[in-house]
Amino acid sequence: MKNTKLTIVLAVLAVIALAFTACSPKPEEAAAAAPAPTPQPAVSDGSEDLIIDARINYAGTDEDNYFNWKGNVRYMAAQDSYDAVSGASVAGSTSLFMMYLYDVEAKEAMPSGLRGLFLFGVNGADQVQADKVEAMEDGGTITVQYVHRGTAYRFTTDGNGVLSLPDGTMEMRRIGTPDGYEEEFSSDGTGAGVDYEKVWSSDVSPMGPNPEAMYFWDGDLQFAVDGDVLTIKGILTAVER
Repeated sequence: MKNTKLTIVLAVLAVIALAFTACSPKPEEAAAAAPAPTPQPAVSDGSEDLIIDARINYAGTDEDNYFNWKGNVRYMAAQDSYDAVSGASVAGSTSLFMMYLYDVEAKEAMPSGLRGLFLFGVNGADQVQADKVEAMEDGGTITVQYVHRGTAYRFTTDGNGVLSLPDGTMEMRRIGTPDGYEEEFSSDGTGAGVDYEKVWSSDVSPMGPNPEAMYFWDGDLQFAVDGDVLTIKGILTAVER
């Protein structure tokens, strides 16, 4: 009798187990049914991956100008200034700094227009005038603008002179070609003849890192204007997406 009862109990348990198995989703079905995890925003760890220190006289002299920087790639640093004899930067920042502009897939981790601004510290007075570099301060807010190879660039800080990356106000507009500027924007087809009021009147595009780049630069750049001299200093962190 006991064996009969035991047999019945085991049979019932087997039926329940089979029913549970039949109703349970397969592992791959359960994985497909599970909600996708919410992507977490990239967060800076505050490391000092790129240090910027630039000085640009935009009134016709390159004396005492410089672009000093130090990056997180071994041996990548430059105490750089303009060499009047060769007409180039002493430490080669024009090419060396490209490493911090792009990721390994040649996607911009910072706007190329910002790199161009830094390089005026080693480009010489003639280039500064040809690209019509200007800096203005109004109530603590600093606006810097220039043109280069057919494109106009503008940077606007907050009320404390700080341009925050990657989301600070950085703008651009195509107003010509590398060979000259449209008559609508320049009185003589050159950068020196550009009318910024006309440039920024419409069709302005924001600048920023390529959203598909492997990383972007995060941090604050402190702008300051003293007479005809613009200085830019800051510490940036490479943030992996």
